[in-house]
Amino acid sequence: MADVEKQAFVDNMYRERGYILDFHKVMVAEDFDFLKVYDQFIKAAYTKQRTLDAKTKEIIYTVILTAVKASVDHIKSHIKLALDYGATKQEVLEALEICIPAASVPAFMVGFEAWKQAVSPQRVEPSQP
Repeated sequence: MADVEKQAFVDNMYRERGYILDFHKVMVAEDFDFLKVYDQFIKAAYTKQRTLDAKTKEIIYTVILTAVKASVDHIKSHIKLALDYGATKQEVLEALEICIPAASVPAFMVGFEAWKQAVSPQRVEPSQP
């Protein structure tokens, strides 16, 4: 019965968030009680619809994750959600650029790599001499 409850919990998290991190997969198996409390906190602070729309929240979350130099995969998952909620690749890039003066070029570069992987941007190569 417990395994069925854990699976249902993870499935519901995925439906509500649109993503699941490896952290969630491990914690549901190893410390389910903690994950349930953590999930309630995340709902109150982030995923529950309040004043900010989902697109805005995802852009903000992307910038924060970039500023703290989270993993590229984590940042990329929130960029994809921002895009799914209607953000343009230019809006996300512009938001990431705000990280440069506030958090440093190295922090921006982590977010930029995630952005490149999420949107497959165009490139202009230098001319060959």
